[in-house]
Formats: sequence, C-alpha cells, structure tokens
Amino acid sequence: MNKPERIKLTENAQIMHAIGRRARAAAQELALASTEVKNAALSAAANALRKATPDILTANAKDTAAAKEAERPTAFIDRLMLDEGRVSSIAKGLEDIAALPDPVGTVLAEWTRPNGLAFKRIRVPLGVIGIIYESRPNVTADAGALALKAGNAAILRGGSESHHSSQAIYACLVEGLSTAKLPEAAIQLVPTTDREAVGLMLSGLDGAIDVIVPRGGKSLVERVQREARVPVFAHLEGICHTYVDRDADLGMGVSVVLNAKLRRPGICGATETLLVDSAAPSDVLPTLIKALLQAGCEVRGDTAAQEADARVKPATEADWGAEYLDAIIAVKTVDGVDAAIAHINSYGTHHTDAIITGNAKTAKHFQEAVDSAIVLHNASTQFADGGEFGFGGEIGIATGKLHARGPVGVEQLTSFKYLVRGTGQTRPE
Repeated sequence: MNKPERIKLTENAQIMHAIGRRARAAAQELALASTEVKNAALSAAANALRKATPDILTANAKDTAAAKEAERPTAFIDRLMLDEGRVSSIAKGLEDIAALPDPVGTVLAEWTRPNGLAFKRIRVPLGVIGIIYESRPNVTADAGALALKAGNAAILRGGSESHHSSQAIYACLVEGLSTAKLPEAAIQLVPTTDREAVGLMLSGLDGAIDVIVPRGGKSLVERVQREARVPVFAHLEGICHTYVDRDADLGMGVSVVLNAKLRRPGICGATETLLVDSAAPSDVLPTLIKALLQAGCEVRGDTAAQEADARVKPATEADWGAEYLDAIIAVKTVDGVDAAIAHINSYGTHHTDAIITGNAKTAKHFQEAVDSAIVLHNASTQFADGGEFGFGGEIGIATGKLHARGPVGVEQLTSFKYLVRGTGQTRPE
C-alpha cells in the first residue's frame, strides 16, 4: 500500500508555521509570568522606543515617501506618519499599559455548593492572538503590549505600507522582552509582506492561533470574516454618526461636530454622517454647515442642507453608507430622535454614534435604542479609543456581540476557567 504523499509547504508556509509553533510555546510560559516581569518588559520596551526615535523616524520616512509616491490619500498618510511626538506617545502608551491592573488570575466569581464543592471563576489568557492590520505603525506596539499584559503571545502582521516603521518599533519590543528574560517569541512580527501570510494566519496555523483581530479597511475585514477558521473579534467600518437634537446647545453642537469630524478624519471613530433634527431652531443647520465648510470640510447633504447653504453638494444614497476617512461629511435632516435612531441602525456599522442634546430623556432613549458598541451623549465620537476609556490602549474596536465589544483592551484579551476544590466528593448515581 502506497504511503500518502506529503504536501510540500511553500517557503512562506514554513516560516508561518514555525512562527505559530514558537508562539504556542511562548504562550504557555507567558500564562505563568508574573505581573512584575510583564511590566518590566513593557517599561524596557518604552525606554528602547525613546532611544530609537531617530531610527524609527528614518524607517517611517521611507514608508511615508512610498505612500506619497503612490499618491495615497492625505488621511492615509496621516495614519501612517510618525513624528517625535507620536513616537513619544507610543512609548507612554506602553507605560500606561504596564500601569494597568493585571487581569490574569482575577477572581470573577466564587461560590460553594451544598455538597461542599467550592467553585471559583478566574481570568486566564486567550493564548495566541493573531493581529492583522494596515497602515498604522503604532498598532505594532499597542497590540504587542496589550497581548503581553494579558499573558498572550502575539503574531503581528502589519501592512506592507508600514513595514519599515513596524520593524523598527518591533525591535524595541523584542529588546524589552529580552531585558525581562521573557521569550522573544512572545511577540513576533511576520517578516514577509506577501498576502499568503494573511491566508495562513486565517487558517489558524495548525491550531496555534486562538483568535484573530483584524484592524484595517473594509476589504481586509471582509476577507478575515470570510476566510478565518478561528474566532474573530469583528471590526467593521466606522460609519459613525452625530445627531444634533432640537434641544441641543448650538455652541456645544458646533464644537463637538467639528472635533468628531475633523480632529483626525482618517480614524475609525470619525463622524461620517451628521444628522440634524428638522425641529431644531432655524439657525442650527446653517450654522453647523457653515462651521464645517469654513474648517475645510466638504459637505454633501439632502435638500434641506443644500437650501441651508448653496455650497453643499447633493448627497446620493451611497453617501449615507460611506466611510470617507477624509474631510468629507454627509448631512441629513431627520424628524426627531426616532428617525435618527432608525437611520443609524439602518446605515451604521454598530461602531460609535453620538447625540447632542440637553434633554436627558431623549439622550437616554437614544443610548438605549442605538445598536452600537459605543453610544455617546454630548461628546465627540473620536473618544472611541481604548486609551480614552482608561484601557491603556486597544487592539481595535470590536463591533460584534460575542466575547468582546467596543475597545479591545487587556480584559477583553482574556477568557476564564473554573477552579473547583473538593474534599473527596463523588457524584451519586
């Protein structure tokens, strides 16, 4: 009888499967690592980042130059670009994560049954986390650090557009691991930009990967959700809304809307559609539109918005479901809060939405009825960020409803198990 022919792995497959094996071994060691050792690794990595700032900026300049040559959009380049301030923020982010309480081993619940069995539910690491991301080099540090703090090994696959930057940042993470005498395989950066590596990660690398976290554009997330053979922390597009109610303070509305759209228009928490109550005072809609236009934002609106300002371009049906990631906003009038809720639940992506109103009852109804991971009252949608939640950072915003929802921080990167203590009990027949 002939032996079955062994499938010959490609070079990329050999590399990725080796990464998976190393990650699985490292995860077993990390699960038992003390809080002090993990924090020491993060602090050492932060110090290494600060010292390596010139090298990181040189690497980033290569990535940025290539993006400009490829005529990438301004918002894309903004997400990619690093300067001394941003590198300093990345380093501080590592220290902030080190300062967070360690979730591993936290007792979530405990009870004793009538038969004397004592039950305890405790947090434990997920294991090996695969993070696939695009254009944002800071994710290399954020994702690696959050996974480490929660006792997980991380396999990072950054986009080709940020490859040089990610490598320079990754070297600092490795230095931190080495300083703390943790396995360097605890955080691994996929060395190839070949898309085959993504497919191999989605296959699970023969069971090495426990969960995949995608962070990028619509095409990446769709591919991950379509092809993944392991659980996924879903992250859909950020089609975020701000609704200005009839009882809103106009000054607050202008300030919040400008920040929600234009602070950084290329991030997933940027407002893409502005909804305005048709029953709001007559000066509300034209004032909001004028402020946006004067700030350099293109406005695409419905008939009422066009009548409020002749510079408004006609909106199409596609605009209500558009994630611009640029200085463009869609504006629509709606007949009250229920119409706003209906529009958001129809066109939104369950990411982040906000209401501006002085009416507490209206705000409560909006926050209860809008089916999104983050729902704000009188605040900018750009607060959709794990750091702003006090999580020290995030791997992404999960828009699904299973396990993690909203900013994925250290607690969301853990699972739990049950510890049961007995005194010789046996189960009766």
